[in-house]
Amino acid sequence: MFFLRPLRFLARALVQDNTPTQMALGFALGLMIGLVPKGNLIAITLMIVLGSLRVNLGVGMLTALGVSWLGPLLDNLTHPIGQTLLANEALTSFWTELYNMPVAPWTKFNNTIVLGSFALGAALALPAFFVSRPLFAKYVPDLSERLGKYRLAQLLLGTELAAKMS
Repeated sequence: MFFLRPLRFLARALVQDNTPTQMALGFALGLMIGLVPKGNLIAITLMIVLGSLRVNLGVGMLTALGVSWLGPLLDNLTHPIGQTLLANEALTSFWTELYNMPVAPWTKFNNTIVLGSFALGAALALPAFFVSRPLFAKYVPDLSERLGKYRLAQLLLGTELAAKMS
């Protein structure tokens, strides 16, 4: 039954910490993680924040995975955002000081797409939270009750968690 372990982990991640607020926070953080290109300190820090906070990890990871597939399609939008931020005369001294810090260059903030994606994700996080919270409150309890009745849910979650769902 070792092949069920990853599926059990995903199922438990979706069921635990499943208040609408925790799920909406996971969605908002997942959106930010998904938008930011990977391989830099910004993406790593956002992943650590997702794992450290009491948010729904499953929703956050699934959102990050889904949005990561869309991220490259948004490069034509995020590049001008990053370019505008980096070329702003009022921010030039800030960018220079930030780049001269020991760890800051690893964030790759000086890449227009990385900075633009982060700025877009930060701008969309709060609206995503407020839009998704009522949707999670409305649809998740009914879905959880329906899924808890199936044998597969009981197998993946264990009897004790499946009983909590229904």
